[in-house]
Amino acid sequence: MLGRTCFVPFLLVGSSAWAIDLPSGSASGGSLTRQTINEALEWIATGIEVTGVGIIVVGAIAASLVFVYGGLVTVGWPGAFRHYRANLGRGILLGLELLVAADIIGTVAVTPSLENLSILGLIVLIRTFLSFSLEVEIEGRWPWRRGETEAAQDGRSPTGERF
Repeated sequence: MLGRTCFVPFLLVGSSAWAIDLPSGSASGGSLTRQTINEALEWIATGIEVTGVGIIVVGAIAASLVFVYGGLVTVGWPGAFRHYRANLGRGILLGLELLVAADIIGTVAVTPSLENLSILGLIVLIRTFLSFSLEVEIEGRWPWRRGETEAAQDGRSPTGERF
């Protein structure tokens, strides 16, 4: 598994470098041209963006329906509201992850420039901050406190000793 994880970035970086060296025009003998690769990457990025936005919208609708049902039938309005915030945050978080992936692919599709890379870096930074904030909101704790909370639920100290 680790081998695949290490190989994928090499493949992505290597394939974009190979794509730059592809000949353009009819002299390539029917092989893919840079323009064809760019168009395909733009379509892929657009598809991922649409999927990300769709997940956010569907997640918001589903969370709202679960909220109303929970408020009326099962856990009451205060409990339903807590679940609503968590469910809505999960939908937004998943959609944001896909939007970041689409931005990365979209930047690869265009000729990399310092301006494009700086815009991508800013977008990824903002979306990462939003993802982190949503994760804290959903979990109700800082990520580095997860082990302490799980240990307390198991009846152990954070060092692994039983109480």
